[in-house]
Amino acid sequence: MALNTTIPHAFLGSPEAWQGFVGEAQKYMPSSGRLALLAFVNIPLIAIVLNVLRQLFLFRDKSLPPEVFHLVPYFGSAASYGNDPIRFFTDCQKKYGNVFTFVMLGRKMTVALGAKGNNFILGGKTANVSAEDAYTHLTTPVFGKDVVYDIPNERFMEQKKFVKFGLSTDNFRAYVGLIEKEVSDFIDRDPAFRIYQINDINEWGAFDVLKVLQEMTILTASRTLQGQEVREGLDKGFSDTFTDLDGGFTPLHFTFPNLPLASYRKRDAAQKKMSNFYVDIVKKRREGKSMTETDMITALMECKYRDGTPLRDHEIAHIMIALLMAGQHTSSTTGTWTLLHIADRQDVQEALYQEQVKHFGQPDGSFRLPTYEELKQLPVLDCVIRETLRIHPPIHSIMRYVRADTPVPPTLAAPSKDGTYVVPAGHYFLASPAVAQIDPEVWRDGAKWDPGRWSDADGEAQKAFKQYYDESGEKIDYGFGAVSKGTDSPYQPFGAGRHRCIGEQFAYLQLGVLILTVVRKIELRLPGSVPGPNYHTMITMPKDPRTMLYRRRRFD
Repeated sequence: MALNTTIPHAFLGSPEAWQGFVGEAQKYMPSSGRLALLAFVNIPLIAIVLNVLRQLFLFRDKSLPPEVFHLVPYFGSAASYGNDPIRFFTDCQKKYGNVFTFVMLGRKMTVALGAKGNNFILGGKTANVSAEDAYTHLTTPVFGKDVVYDIPNERFMEQKKFVKFGLSTDNFRAYVGLIEKEVSDFIDRDPAFRIYQINDINEWGAFDVLKVLQEMTILTASRTLQGQEVREGLDKGFSDTFTDLDGGFTPLHFTFPNLPLASYRKRDAAQKKMSNFYVDIVKKRREGKSMTETDMITALMECKYRDGTPLRDHEIAHIMIALLMAGQHTSSTTGTWTLLHIADRQDVQEALYQEQVKHFGQPDGSFRLPTYEELKQLPVLDCVIRETLRIHPPIHSIMRYVRADTPVPPTLAAPSKDGTYVVPAGHYFLASPAVAQIDPEVWRDGAKWDPGRWSDADGEAQKAFKQYYDESGEKIDYGFGAVSKGTDSPYQPFGAGRHRCIGEQFAYLQLGVLILTVVRKIELRLPGSVPGPNYHTMITMPKDPRTMLYRRRRFD
């Protein structure tokens, strides 16, 4: 009976309240119901008590990393991690060090923090760690079969090589004008920007910056990578299909891949519909009825695996869906954070504008279109994008499934008195570049958005950048071309190792042209402060409200 008068205190306010609740319920139940109620009440409490006793008093395997204390079995630290993973990581780091394990909905998650932790996990061998085993249950229902994590890693690396083939410099040169036109037309025509300059009265309007950026990025991506047919097909029907498919890309769907809920049924129907949409485009192009020379579909149609087998139509379709989904989320979110910060920092916004005046301004007050090469030579723009990616990486946690027992290097975590820690097969590894990118031991005022840090040639930012993009250092070919490893850098905005994002150059191009065009056409202000991060989504978006004020520039 002591069990019933101690643990419930935290849930109902007092032992008397708990006893009163049970007593009242028993009055209206038959004996069998009373037994069921007692079981319902006591079994979870017994489980909690046993879980606490196990952690406090029972023998713990000293070869395992320390485990984060938690009350509720199975559920573990899911709430603390899900609500604010960065705070959860840093709090645990202070108590347990850079390597620790926490329970999340029955999974054992072993975290390795810092640049060394990222290097350990993201640079791990496929025999020991697997991204496919960690993510396929989320990505395959959305992207489709036979692509990305639904295939062996070697095959996936070949597909990345195909995509890289389509991300050519010649294509990028053609994309600059296409992206600029889409953004300009959107600002000129969309109802979100209905306030115009009238005579000498320059009125202020307002818009939801995330919503606008989501629309801009899908328009620009579809006009460039996705192809003219996709751009022309962006009607309400496509938007609804995309929304339903996107609804299957949430933490709920990651945790529980198959539930009898409407969002799962909509996800599956949308995947089939969108797959058929792309397959139809491929078939028409093979028949010579339609062709666009500078998009990804054309590039993929020309690719063959090492064994000589060409990509099948449904594989092309599913790769295109993966590109659309992944690029849409990351670019729109990074663009949103960027505009929020430059709206908050008028000095940075003005510097961005004056940089365009200097390089692209014309005597009549207009601006000429920059070339792709010129975009890469704009220091203010470059610093702004790099800093936004540092403090707001789209993904805060990167997971790998542990395939084989893996020792933790002594340089990462001091061995226990019984020897080196070993993470067992069946656990999950979790790296967090987001933590490393604000580490106070590496970054000066690491939690502060400060583009100026990238202007210091000898500062910590440039050192981290050179580690990530080291052109003269070690190169590794994982199957999609030689790249700098980048796993030991404290700056990893696009991941590292074999799963490093190959779309980073396109992302810089898309973001760069979008930001320049917006700043050139309108002034931005925030009615309040920059919102905090929302960690309840797969991609770390800003919380509501995301309202931004704007005013058209005088010449526009």
